[in-house]
Order: sequence, then structure tokens, then C-alpha cells
Amino acid sequence: MEQQENQLDRERFCCSICVDLLKDPVTTGCGHSYCMSCINTHWDNGEERGSYSCPQCRQTFTPRPVLGKNTMLADSLEELKKTGLQAAPADHCYAGPEDVACDVCTERKLKALKSCLNCLASYCEKHLQRHLQSAALKKHKLVEPSEKLQESICSCHDEVMKMFCRTDQQCICYLCSVEEHKDHDTVSAAAERTERQRELGPRRQTIQQRLQDTEKDVKLLQQKEKVVHGSADKAVKHSEKIFTELSRLLEKRSSDVKKQIRSQEETEVSRVRELQERLEQEITELKRKDHELNQLSDTEDHNQFLHNYPLLSPLSGYAHSSSIRLRPLRDFEDVTAAVSQFGGRLQDILSETDTETLQNVSQVDVLLRQPEPEIRADFLKYSQEIALDPNTANRRVLLSKGSRKVTFMREEQSYSNHPDRFTVYAQALSRESLTGPCYWEVEVGGAVYVAVTYKNISRAGGSHECVFGFNDKSWMLYCDGNRYVFQYNNIKTPVSGPWSSRVGVYLDHSAGVLSFYSVADTMTLLHRVQTTFTHPLYAGVRLYYGSSAELCKLKKT
Repeated sequence: MEQQENQLDRERFCCSICVDLLKDPVTTGCGHSYCMSCINTHWDNGEERGSYSCPQCRQTFTPRPVLGKNTMLADSLEELKKTGLQAAPADHCYAGPEDVACDVCTERKLKALKSCLNCLASYCEKHLQRHLQSAALKKHKLVEPSEKLQESICSCHDEVMKMFCRTDQQCICYLCSVEEHKDHDTVSAAAERTERQRELGPRRQTIQQRLQDTEKDVKLLQQKEKVVHGSADKAVKHSEKIFTELSRLLEKRSSDVKKQIRSQEETEVSRVRELQERLEQEITELKRKDHELNQLSDTEDHNQFLHNYPLLSPLSGYAHSSSIRLRPLRDFEDVTAAVSQFGGRLQDILSETDTETLQNVSQVDVLLRQPEPEIRADFLKYSQEIALDPNTANRRVLLSKGSRKVTFMREEQSYSNHPDRFTVYAQALSRESLTGPCYWEVEVGGAVYVAVTYKNISRAGGSHECVFGFNDKSWMLYCDGNRYVFQYNNIKTPVSGPWSSRVGVYLDHSAGVLSFYSVADTMTLLHRVQTTFTHPLYAGVRLYYGSSAELCKLKKT
């Protein structure tokens, strides 16, 4: 009761312009009261028309009245506020850009509390009370505030659409049911809602079950992710330990070999120097003997010569230089050869181990392999929109339709120089690499190569290293209008199958599966490759004179 009285007091002391408690209340000659700023603003807006009327009773005043503050009303408001009169609506009660506004409020509108499907209008709390108190409106259907009330009105008859046409699956009004939809299966919208409502239960159960299953799968994947991280960290630590030990072993072996070489070097140098000193002593002795003989030979006195001749000292027992046998100079060639041979064997071992290790790493897969699709609808689940990279396109290739279509041109295009561009063959590659199971289709016109390739395929020149299918970096299917030929590493394999201008390509990189299909009313497998892909793959096309190809836009099912 107190709340009702409080609400009545609030309505009596509320400005009808701002729908708020009166501020600096003024009273017009007709007896209605407003906020001073609200009525002045209202009259300012109508000043151009030269009229000053009461917003409630429309009584006109000429000239514009000079209004003074109604002190008695202001005092009454202050007293009532002290006794618990509700304050003005907070700012959050007013309708913002994203809110449904009350259709009855003038000036600043409040948020709508309900919308009426019969009146096709929305009401704030204040105006909803008047709607609820009216006996004629009590049976109206009230719903949560909606801005789409006009969608419930028939555009042909301006009537509320209370019927539903099951034949055309659309809401209609009663007049539509007896005119345009006369012979259709029509029911009331409420009856159709009831029928559809029954279907929601099982559908929700299915969705909730799938939600629970999916959440379980997510948790399992999160656990698997932790396991993968842990296993990878363990493998990294182990490999680092092994390679560190190998590195230390190689450093130790290098140090040992170096020490052995230096030790042998000192030994040989010492022997050479020792022999060199002996030979130098022999040279000195021989020079002295030669000098004595020379003096004796120059003696003119025969008696003196004969007297001194027996006194000549004999030659010492030094080895004659010609008796010293030197081995052919080879330095440490044998050691160098042995180390080179060891290095070669080690490189071979590392190369074999590296290839085996990388293959084992690439084969790590925590998820079960997805079975290869069988029907086109299943293939389309993996469809991927592919665009070609203009920087790879040969100058005889014209790109169009968002770089999805390529056409062979007799005149070269004015493409800029780029290291990724094919310089001789009319080829182009996709922008992005192909990851995960993916599927795409190519519409071919004329002789066309449909290919997948590693990015590091050669681009410049006319060698086989640049042509799809002529090397071990690319796989291609040749289509020329009545036959197919598969080619890899310059080995051609004739392919039999029904001709179609549309070729489907399915690639599962991690599983090493590449399949080509003839796509018509049904899909026919033309050729399937099972291998191990060691690098990311890119889609490619190659053209001949007068040919074209288009990477089709597909919708995932």
C-alpha cells in the first residue's frame, strides 16, 4: 500500500516532458506543472512557429508567458522526498542506443520493460502500468522488449501474422490464409509453435549429449597435449645429452689426434736435427782436411812434402751423405687421409641417422588417422579455398577471379621480377601451403597439369628441375581432354577413368596420401599415391597453348 501511494505521489509530481521528478517547478496558466528548463526548451523549439502551448492540454499562450518558480510546489516536493518519495530514474533506466525504448515516452525515453504483440508497441514501467490496468488490454500478449515487432505485421494486409503456412514454411495473417495461401496447409502460429516446441526437447538432448562428448574429447586432447609436451621435452633432453656426449667425444678425439701428430712431429724433427748436426760436423772436418791437403800440395820443397805426407790425419768414420736414405716426403698425408675417411664415414652415419630421425619425428601422431572420404559430400568437409600466388606466375599466365583462374596468354604479362617466379614454364603455385586433410577441385580447359609440389622446386631456367612431375619434388596429373597421365620424378603412368573437365584432389600430408579424382555425377578415383612427404606442399597448375584452369569455390558441408 505504501509503495502504491509512493508511486502515485511520484506520478503527481512528475514532469510529463522528461518523465522525471520536477526540478525548479513552474506552473502554466492552464494549471499544468513542468520543470522550468523542460518547458522553456519546449517553447524555444516552437518559437519559430510563434506558438507557445501546453504539452498536455495544448492550450496556446500569446505572448510567451513569463514563468516563475512555484515555491509551494517546490517545498511540497522537498517534504515528500524526506518521507520516501522515489528519486528520479537513474541514468541506466533511460534507453540507450542498444536498448528498446518505450513508444509512449516523449522527450527522453525510458527503457521498455515489455512489448505487446497485439498493440505492436513497447512500454516502460510507468506506461506498462496503465496498459495493465486497462480491462480491454489485459488479454494482450506481453513479451520481452523487442525491436522486431513490425516483422509480425503482414506486408500485404497490415494485419498481425497469427497463422503459419506449412506448405511455404512462413508466417501469414488470416487474410493470407483465405487468399494467397487458400489451398495450403495452414495452422495457427501458436499450434505450429507447440509442434516445433516438442521437437526442441529431443534436439536439445542430442545437442547436450554431443556437447558432453565434445567436452570429454577436449579434456582428453588437453591431457594428450600435456603428454605430447612431456614426451617432446624428454626427447629433446635425451637428444641434447647424446649430441653433447658425441660432441665431447669428437673434441677429445680431435685433441688426441692433435697431440699424437705434434708428438710424432717433435720426434721426427729431433731425428732430423740430430742427423743434420752430424752432417754439419762432417762438413767442417772435410773442409779442414781439404785445407791440409791443399797446403801440402802447394809445398815446393820435395823433402818437406815427403816428410809431412805421412803426418796427414786419416778421415773419421762419418757416414757419407750419399749413404743417408731419405723416405719420399709425404709429411702427414696418411693421417690426413685417415681423418678424412673417418669424417666421411661419420657424415654418412649422421646423414642416415638424420633422415631416419626426421622420418620418425614426422610420423609422431597422437590422433587416429581419418579414413579417406568415399563420397563427394564427405570430401567437401575438407574443402579448402585456394588462390594462386601472383609472384610465382609465369609471364605467359594471366590470373583472374581473385587469382583462382589462370589462362595461357600469347603475349607476356608485365609482372615484376621476383625470385619465386617461374621463368620458362607457364606454371603458378598457391599462396598458402596445404596442411591437414584438404580437398580442392580444378576446372580444366585444354591441356593442363594439376599438381602438388614442394616450395623449393626450382624456378629459373628450362631444366626438368623446374617442371611439375619431372623431378622428385612434385607430383602431377596431366589432363588433355580425353586422357590422363600421372607423372612423378619423370616417370609417367597412364591412368584410366571417365573423362571430366573437373578434377578433384585430396591430400592428407601427415598420412602421406595424395589422390586424384574425376568429378562428375559421381567421383572416380584416377590415381592414388602413398608416400612420406618431408616438406609442406603447395597446389600448382601448368598450362599449354590455349588452355586455362580454375580453382573452384566449394562449400563445406
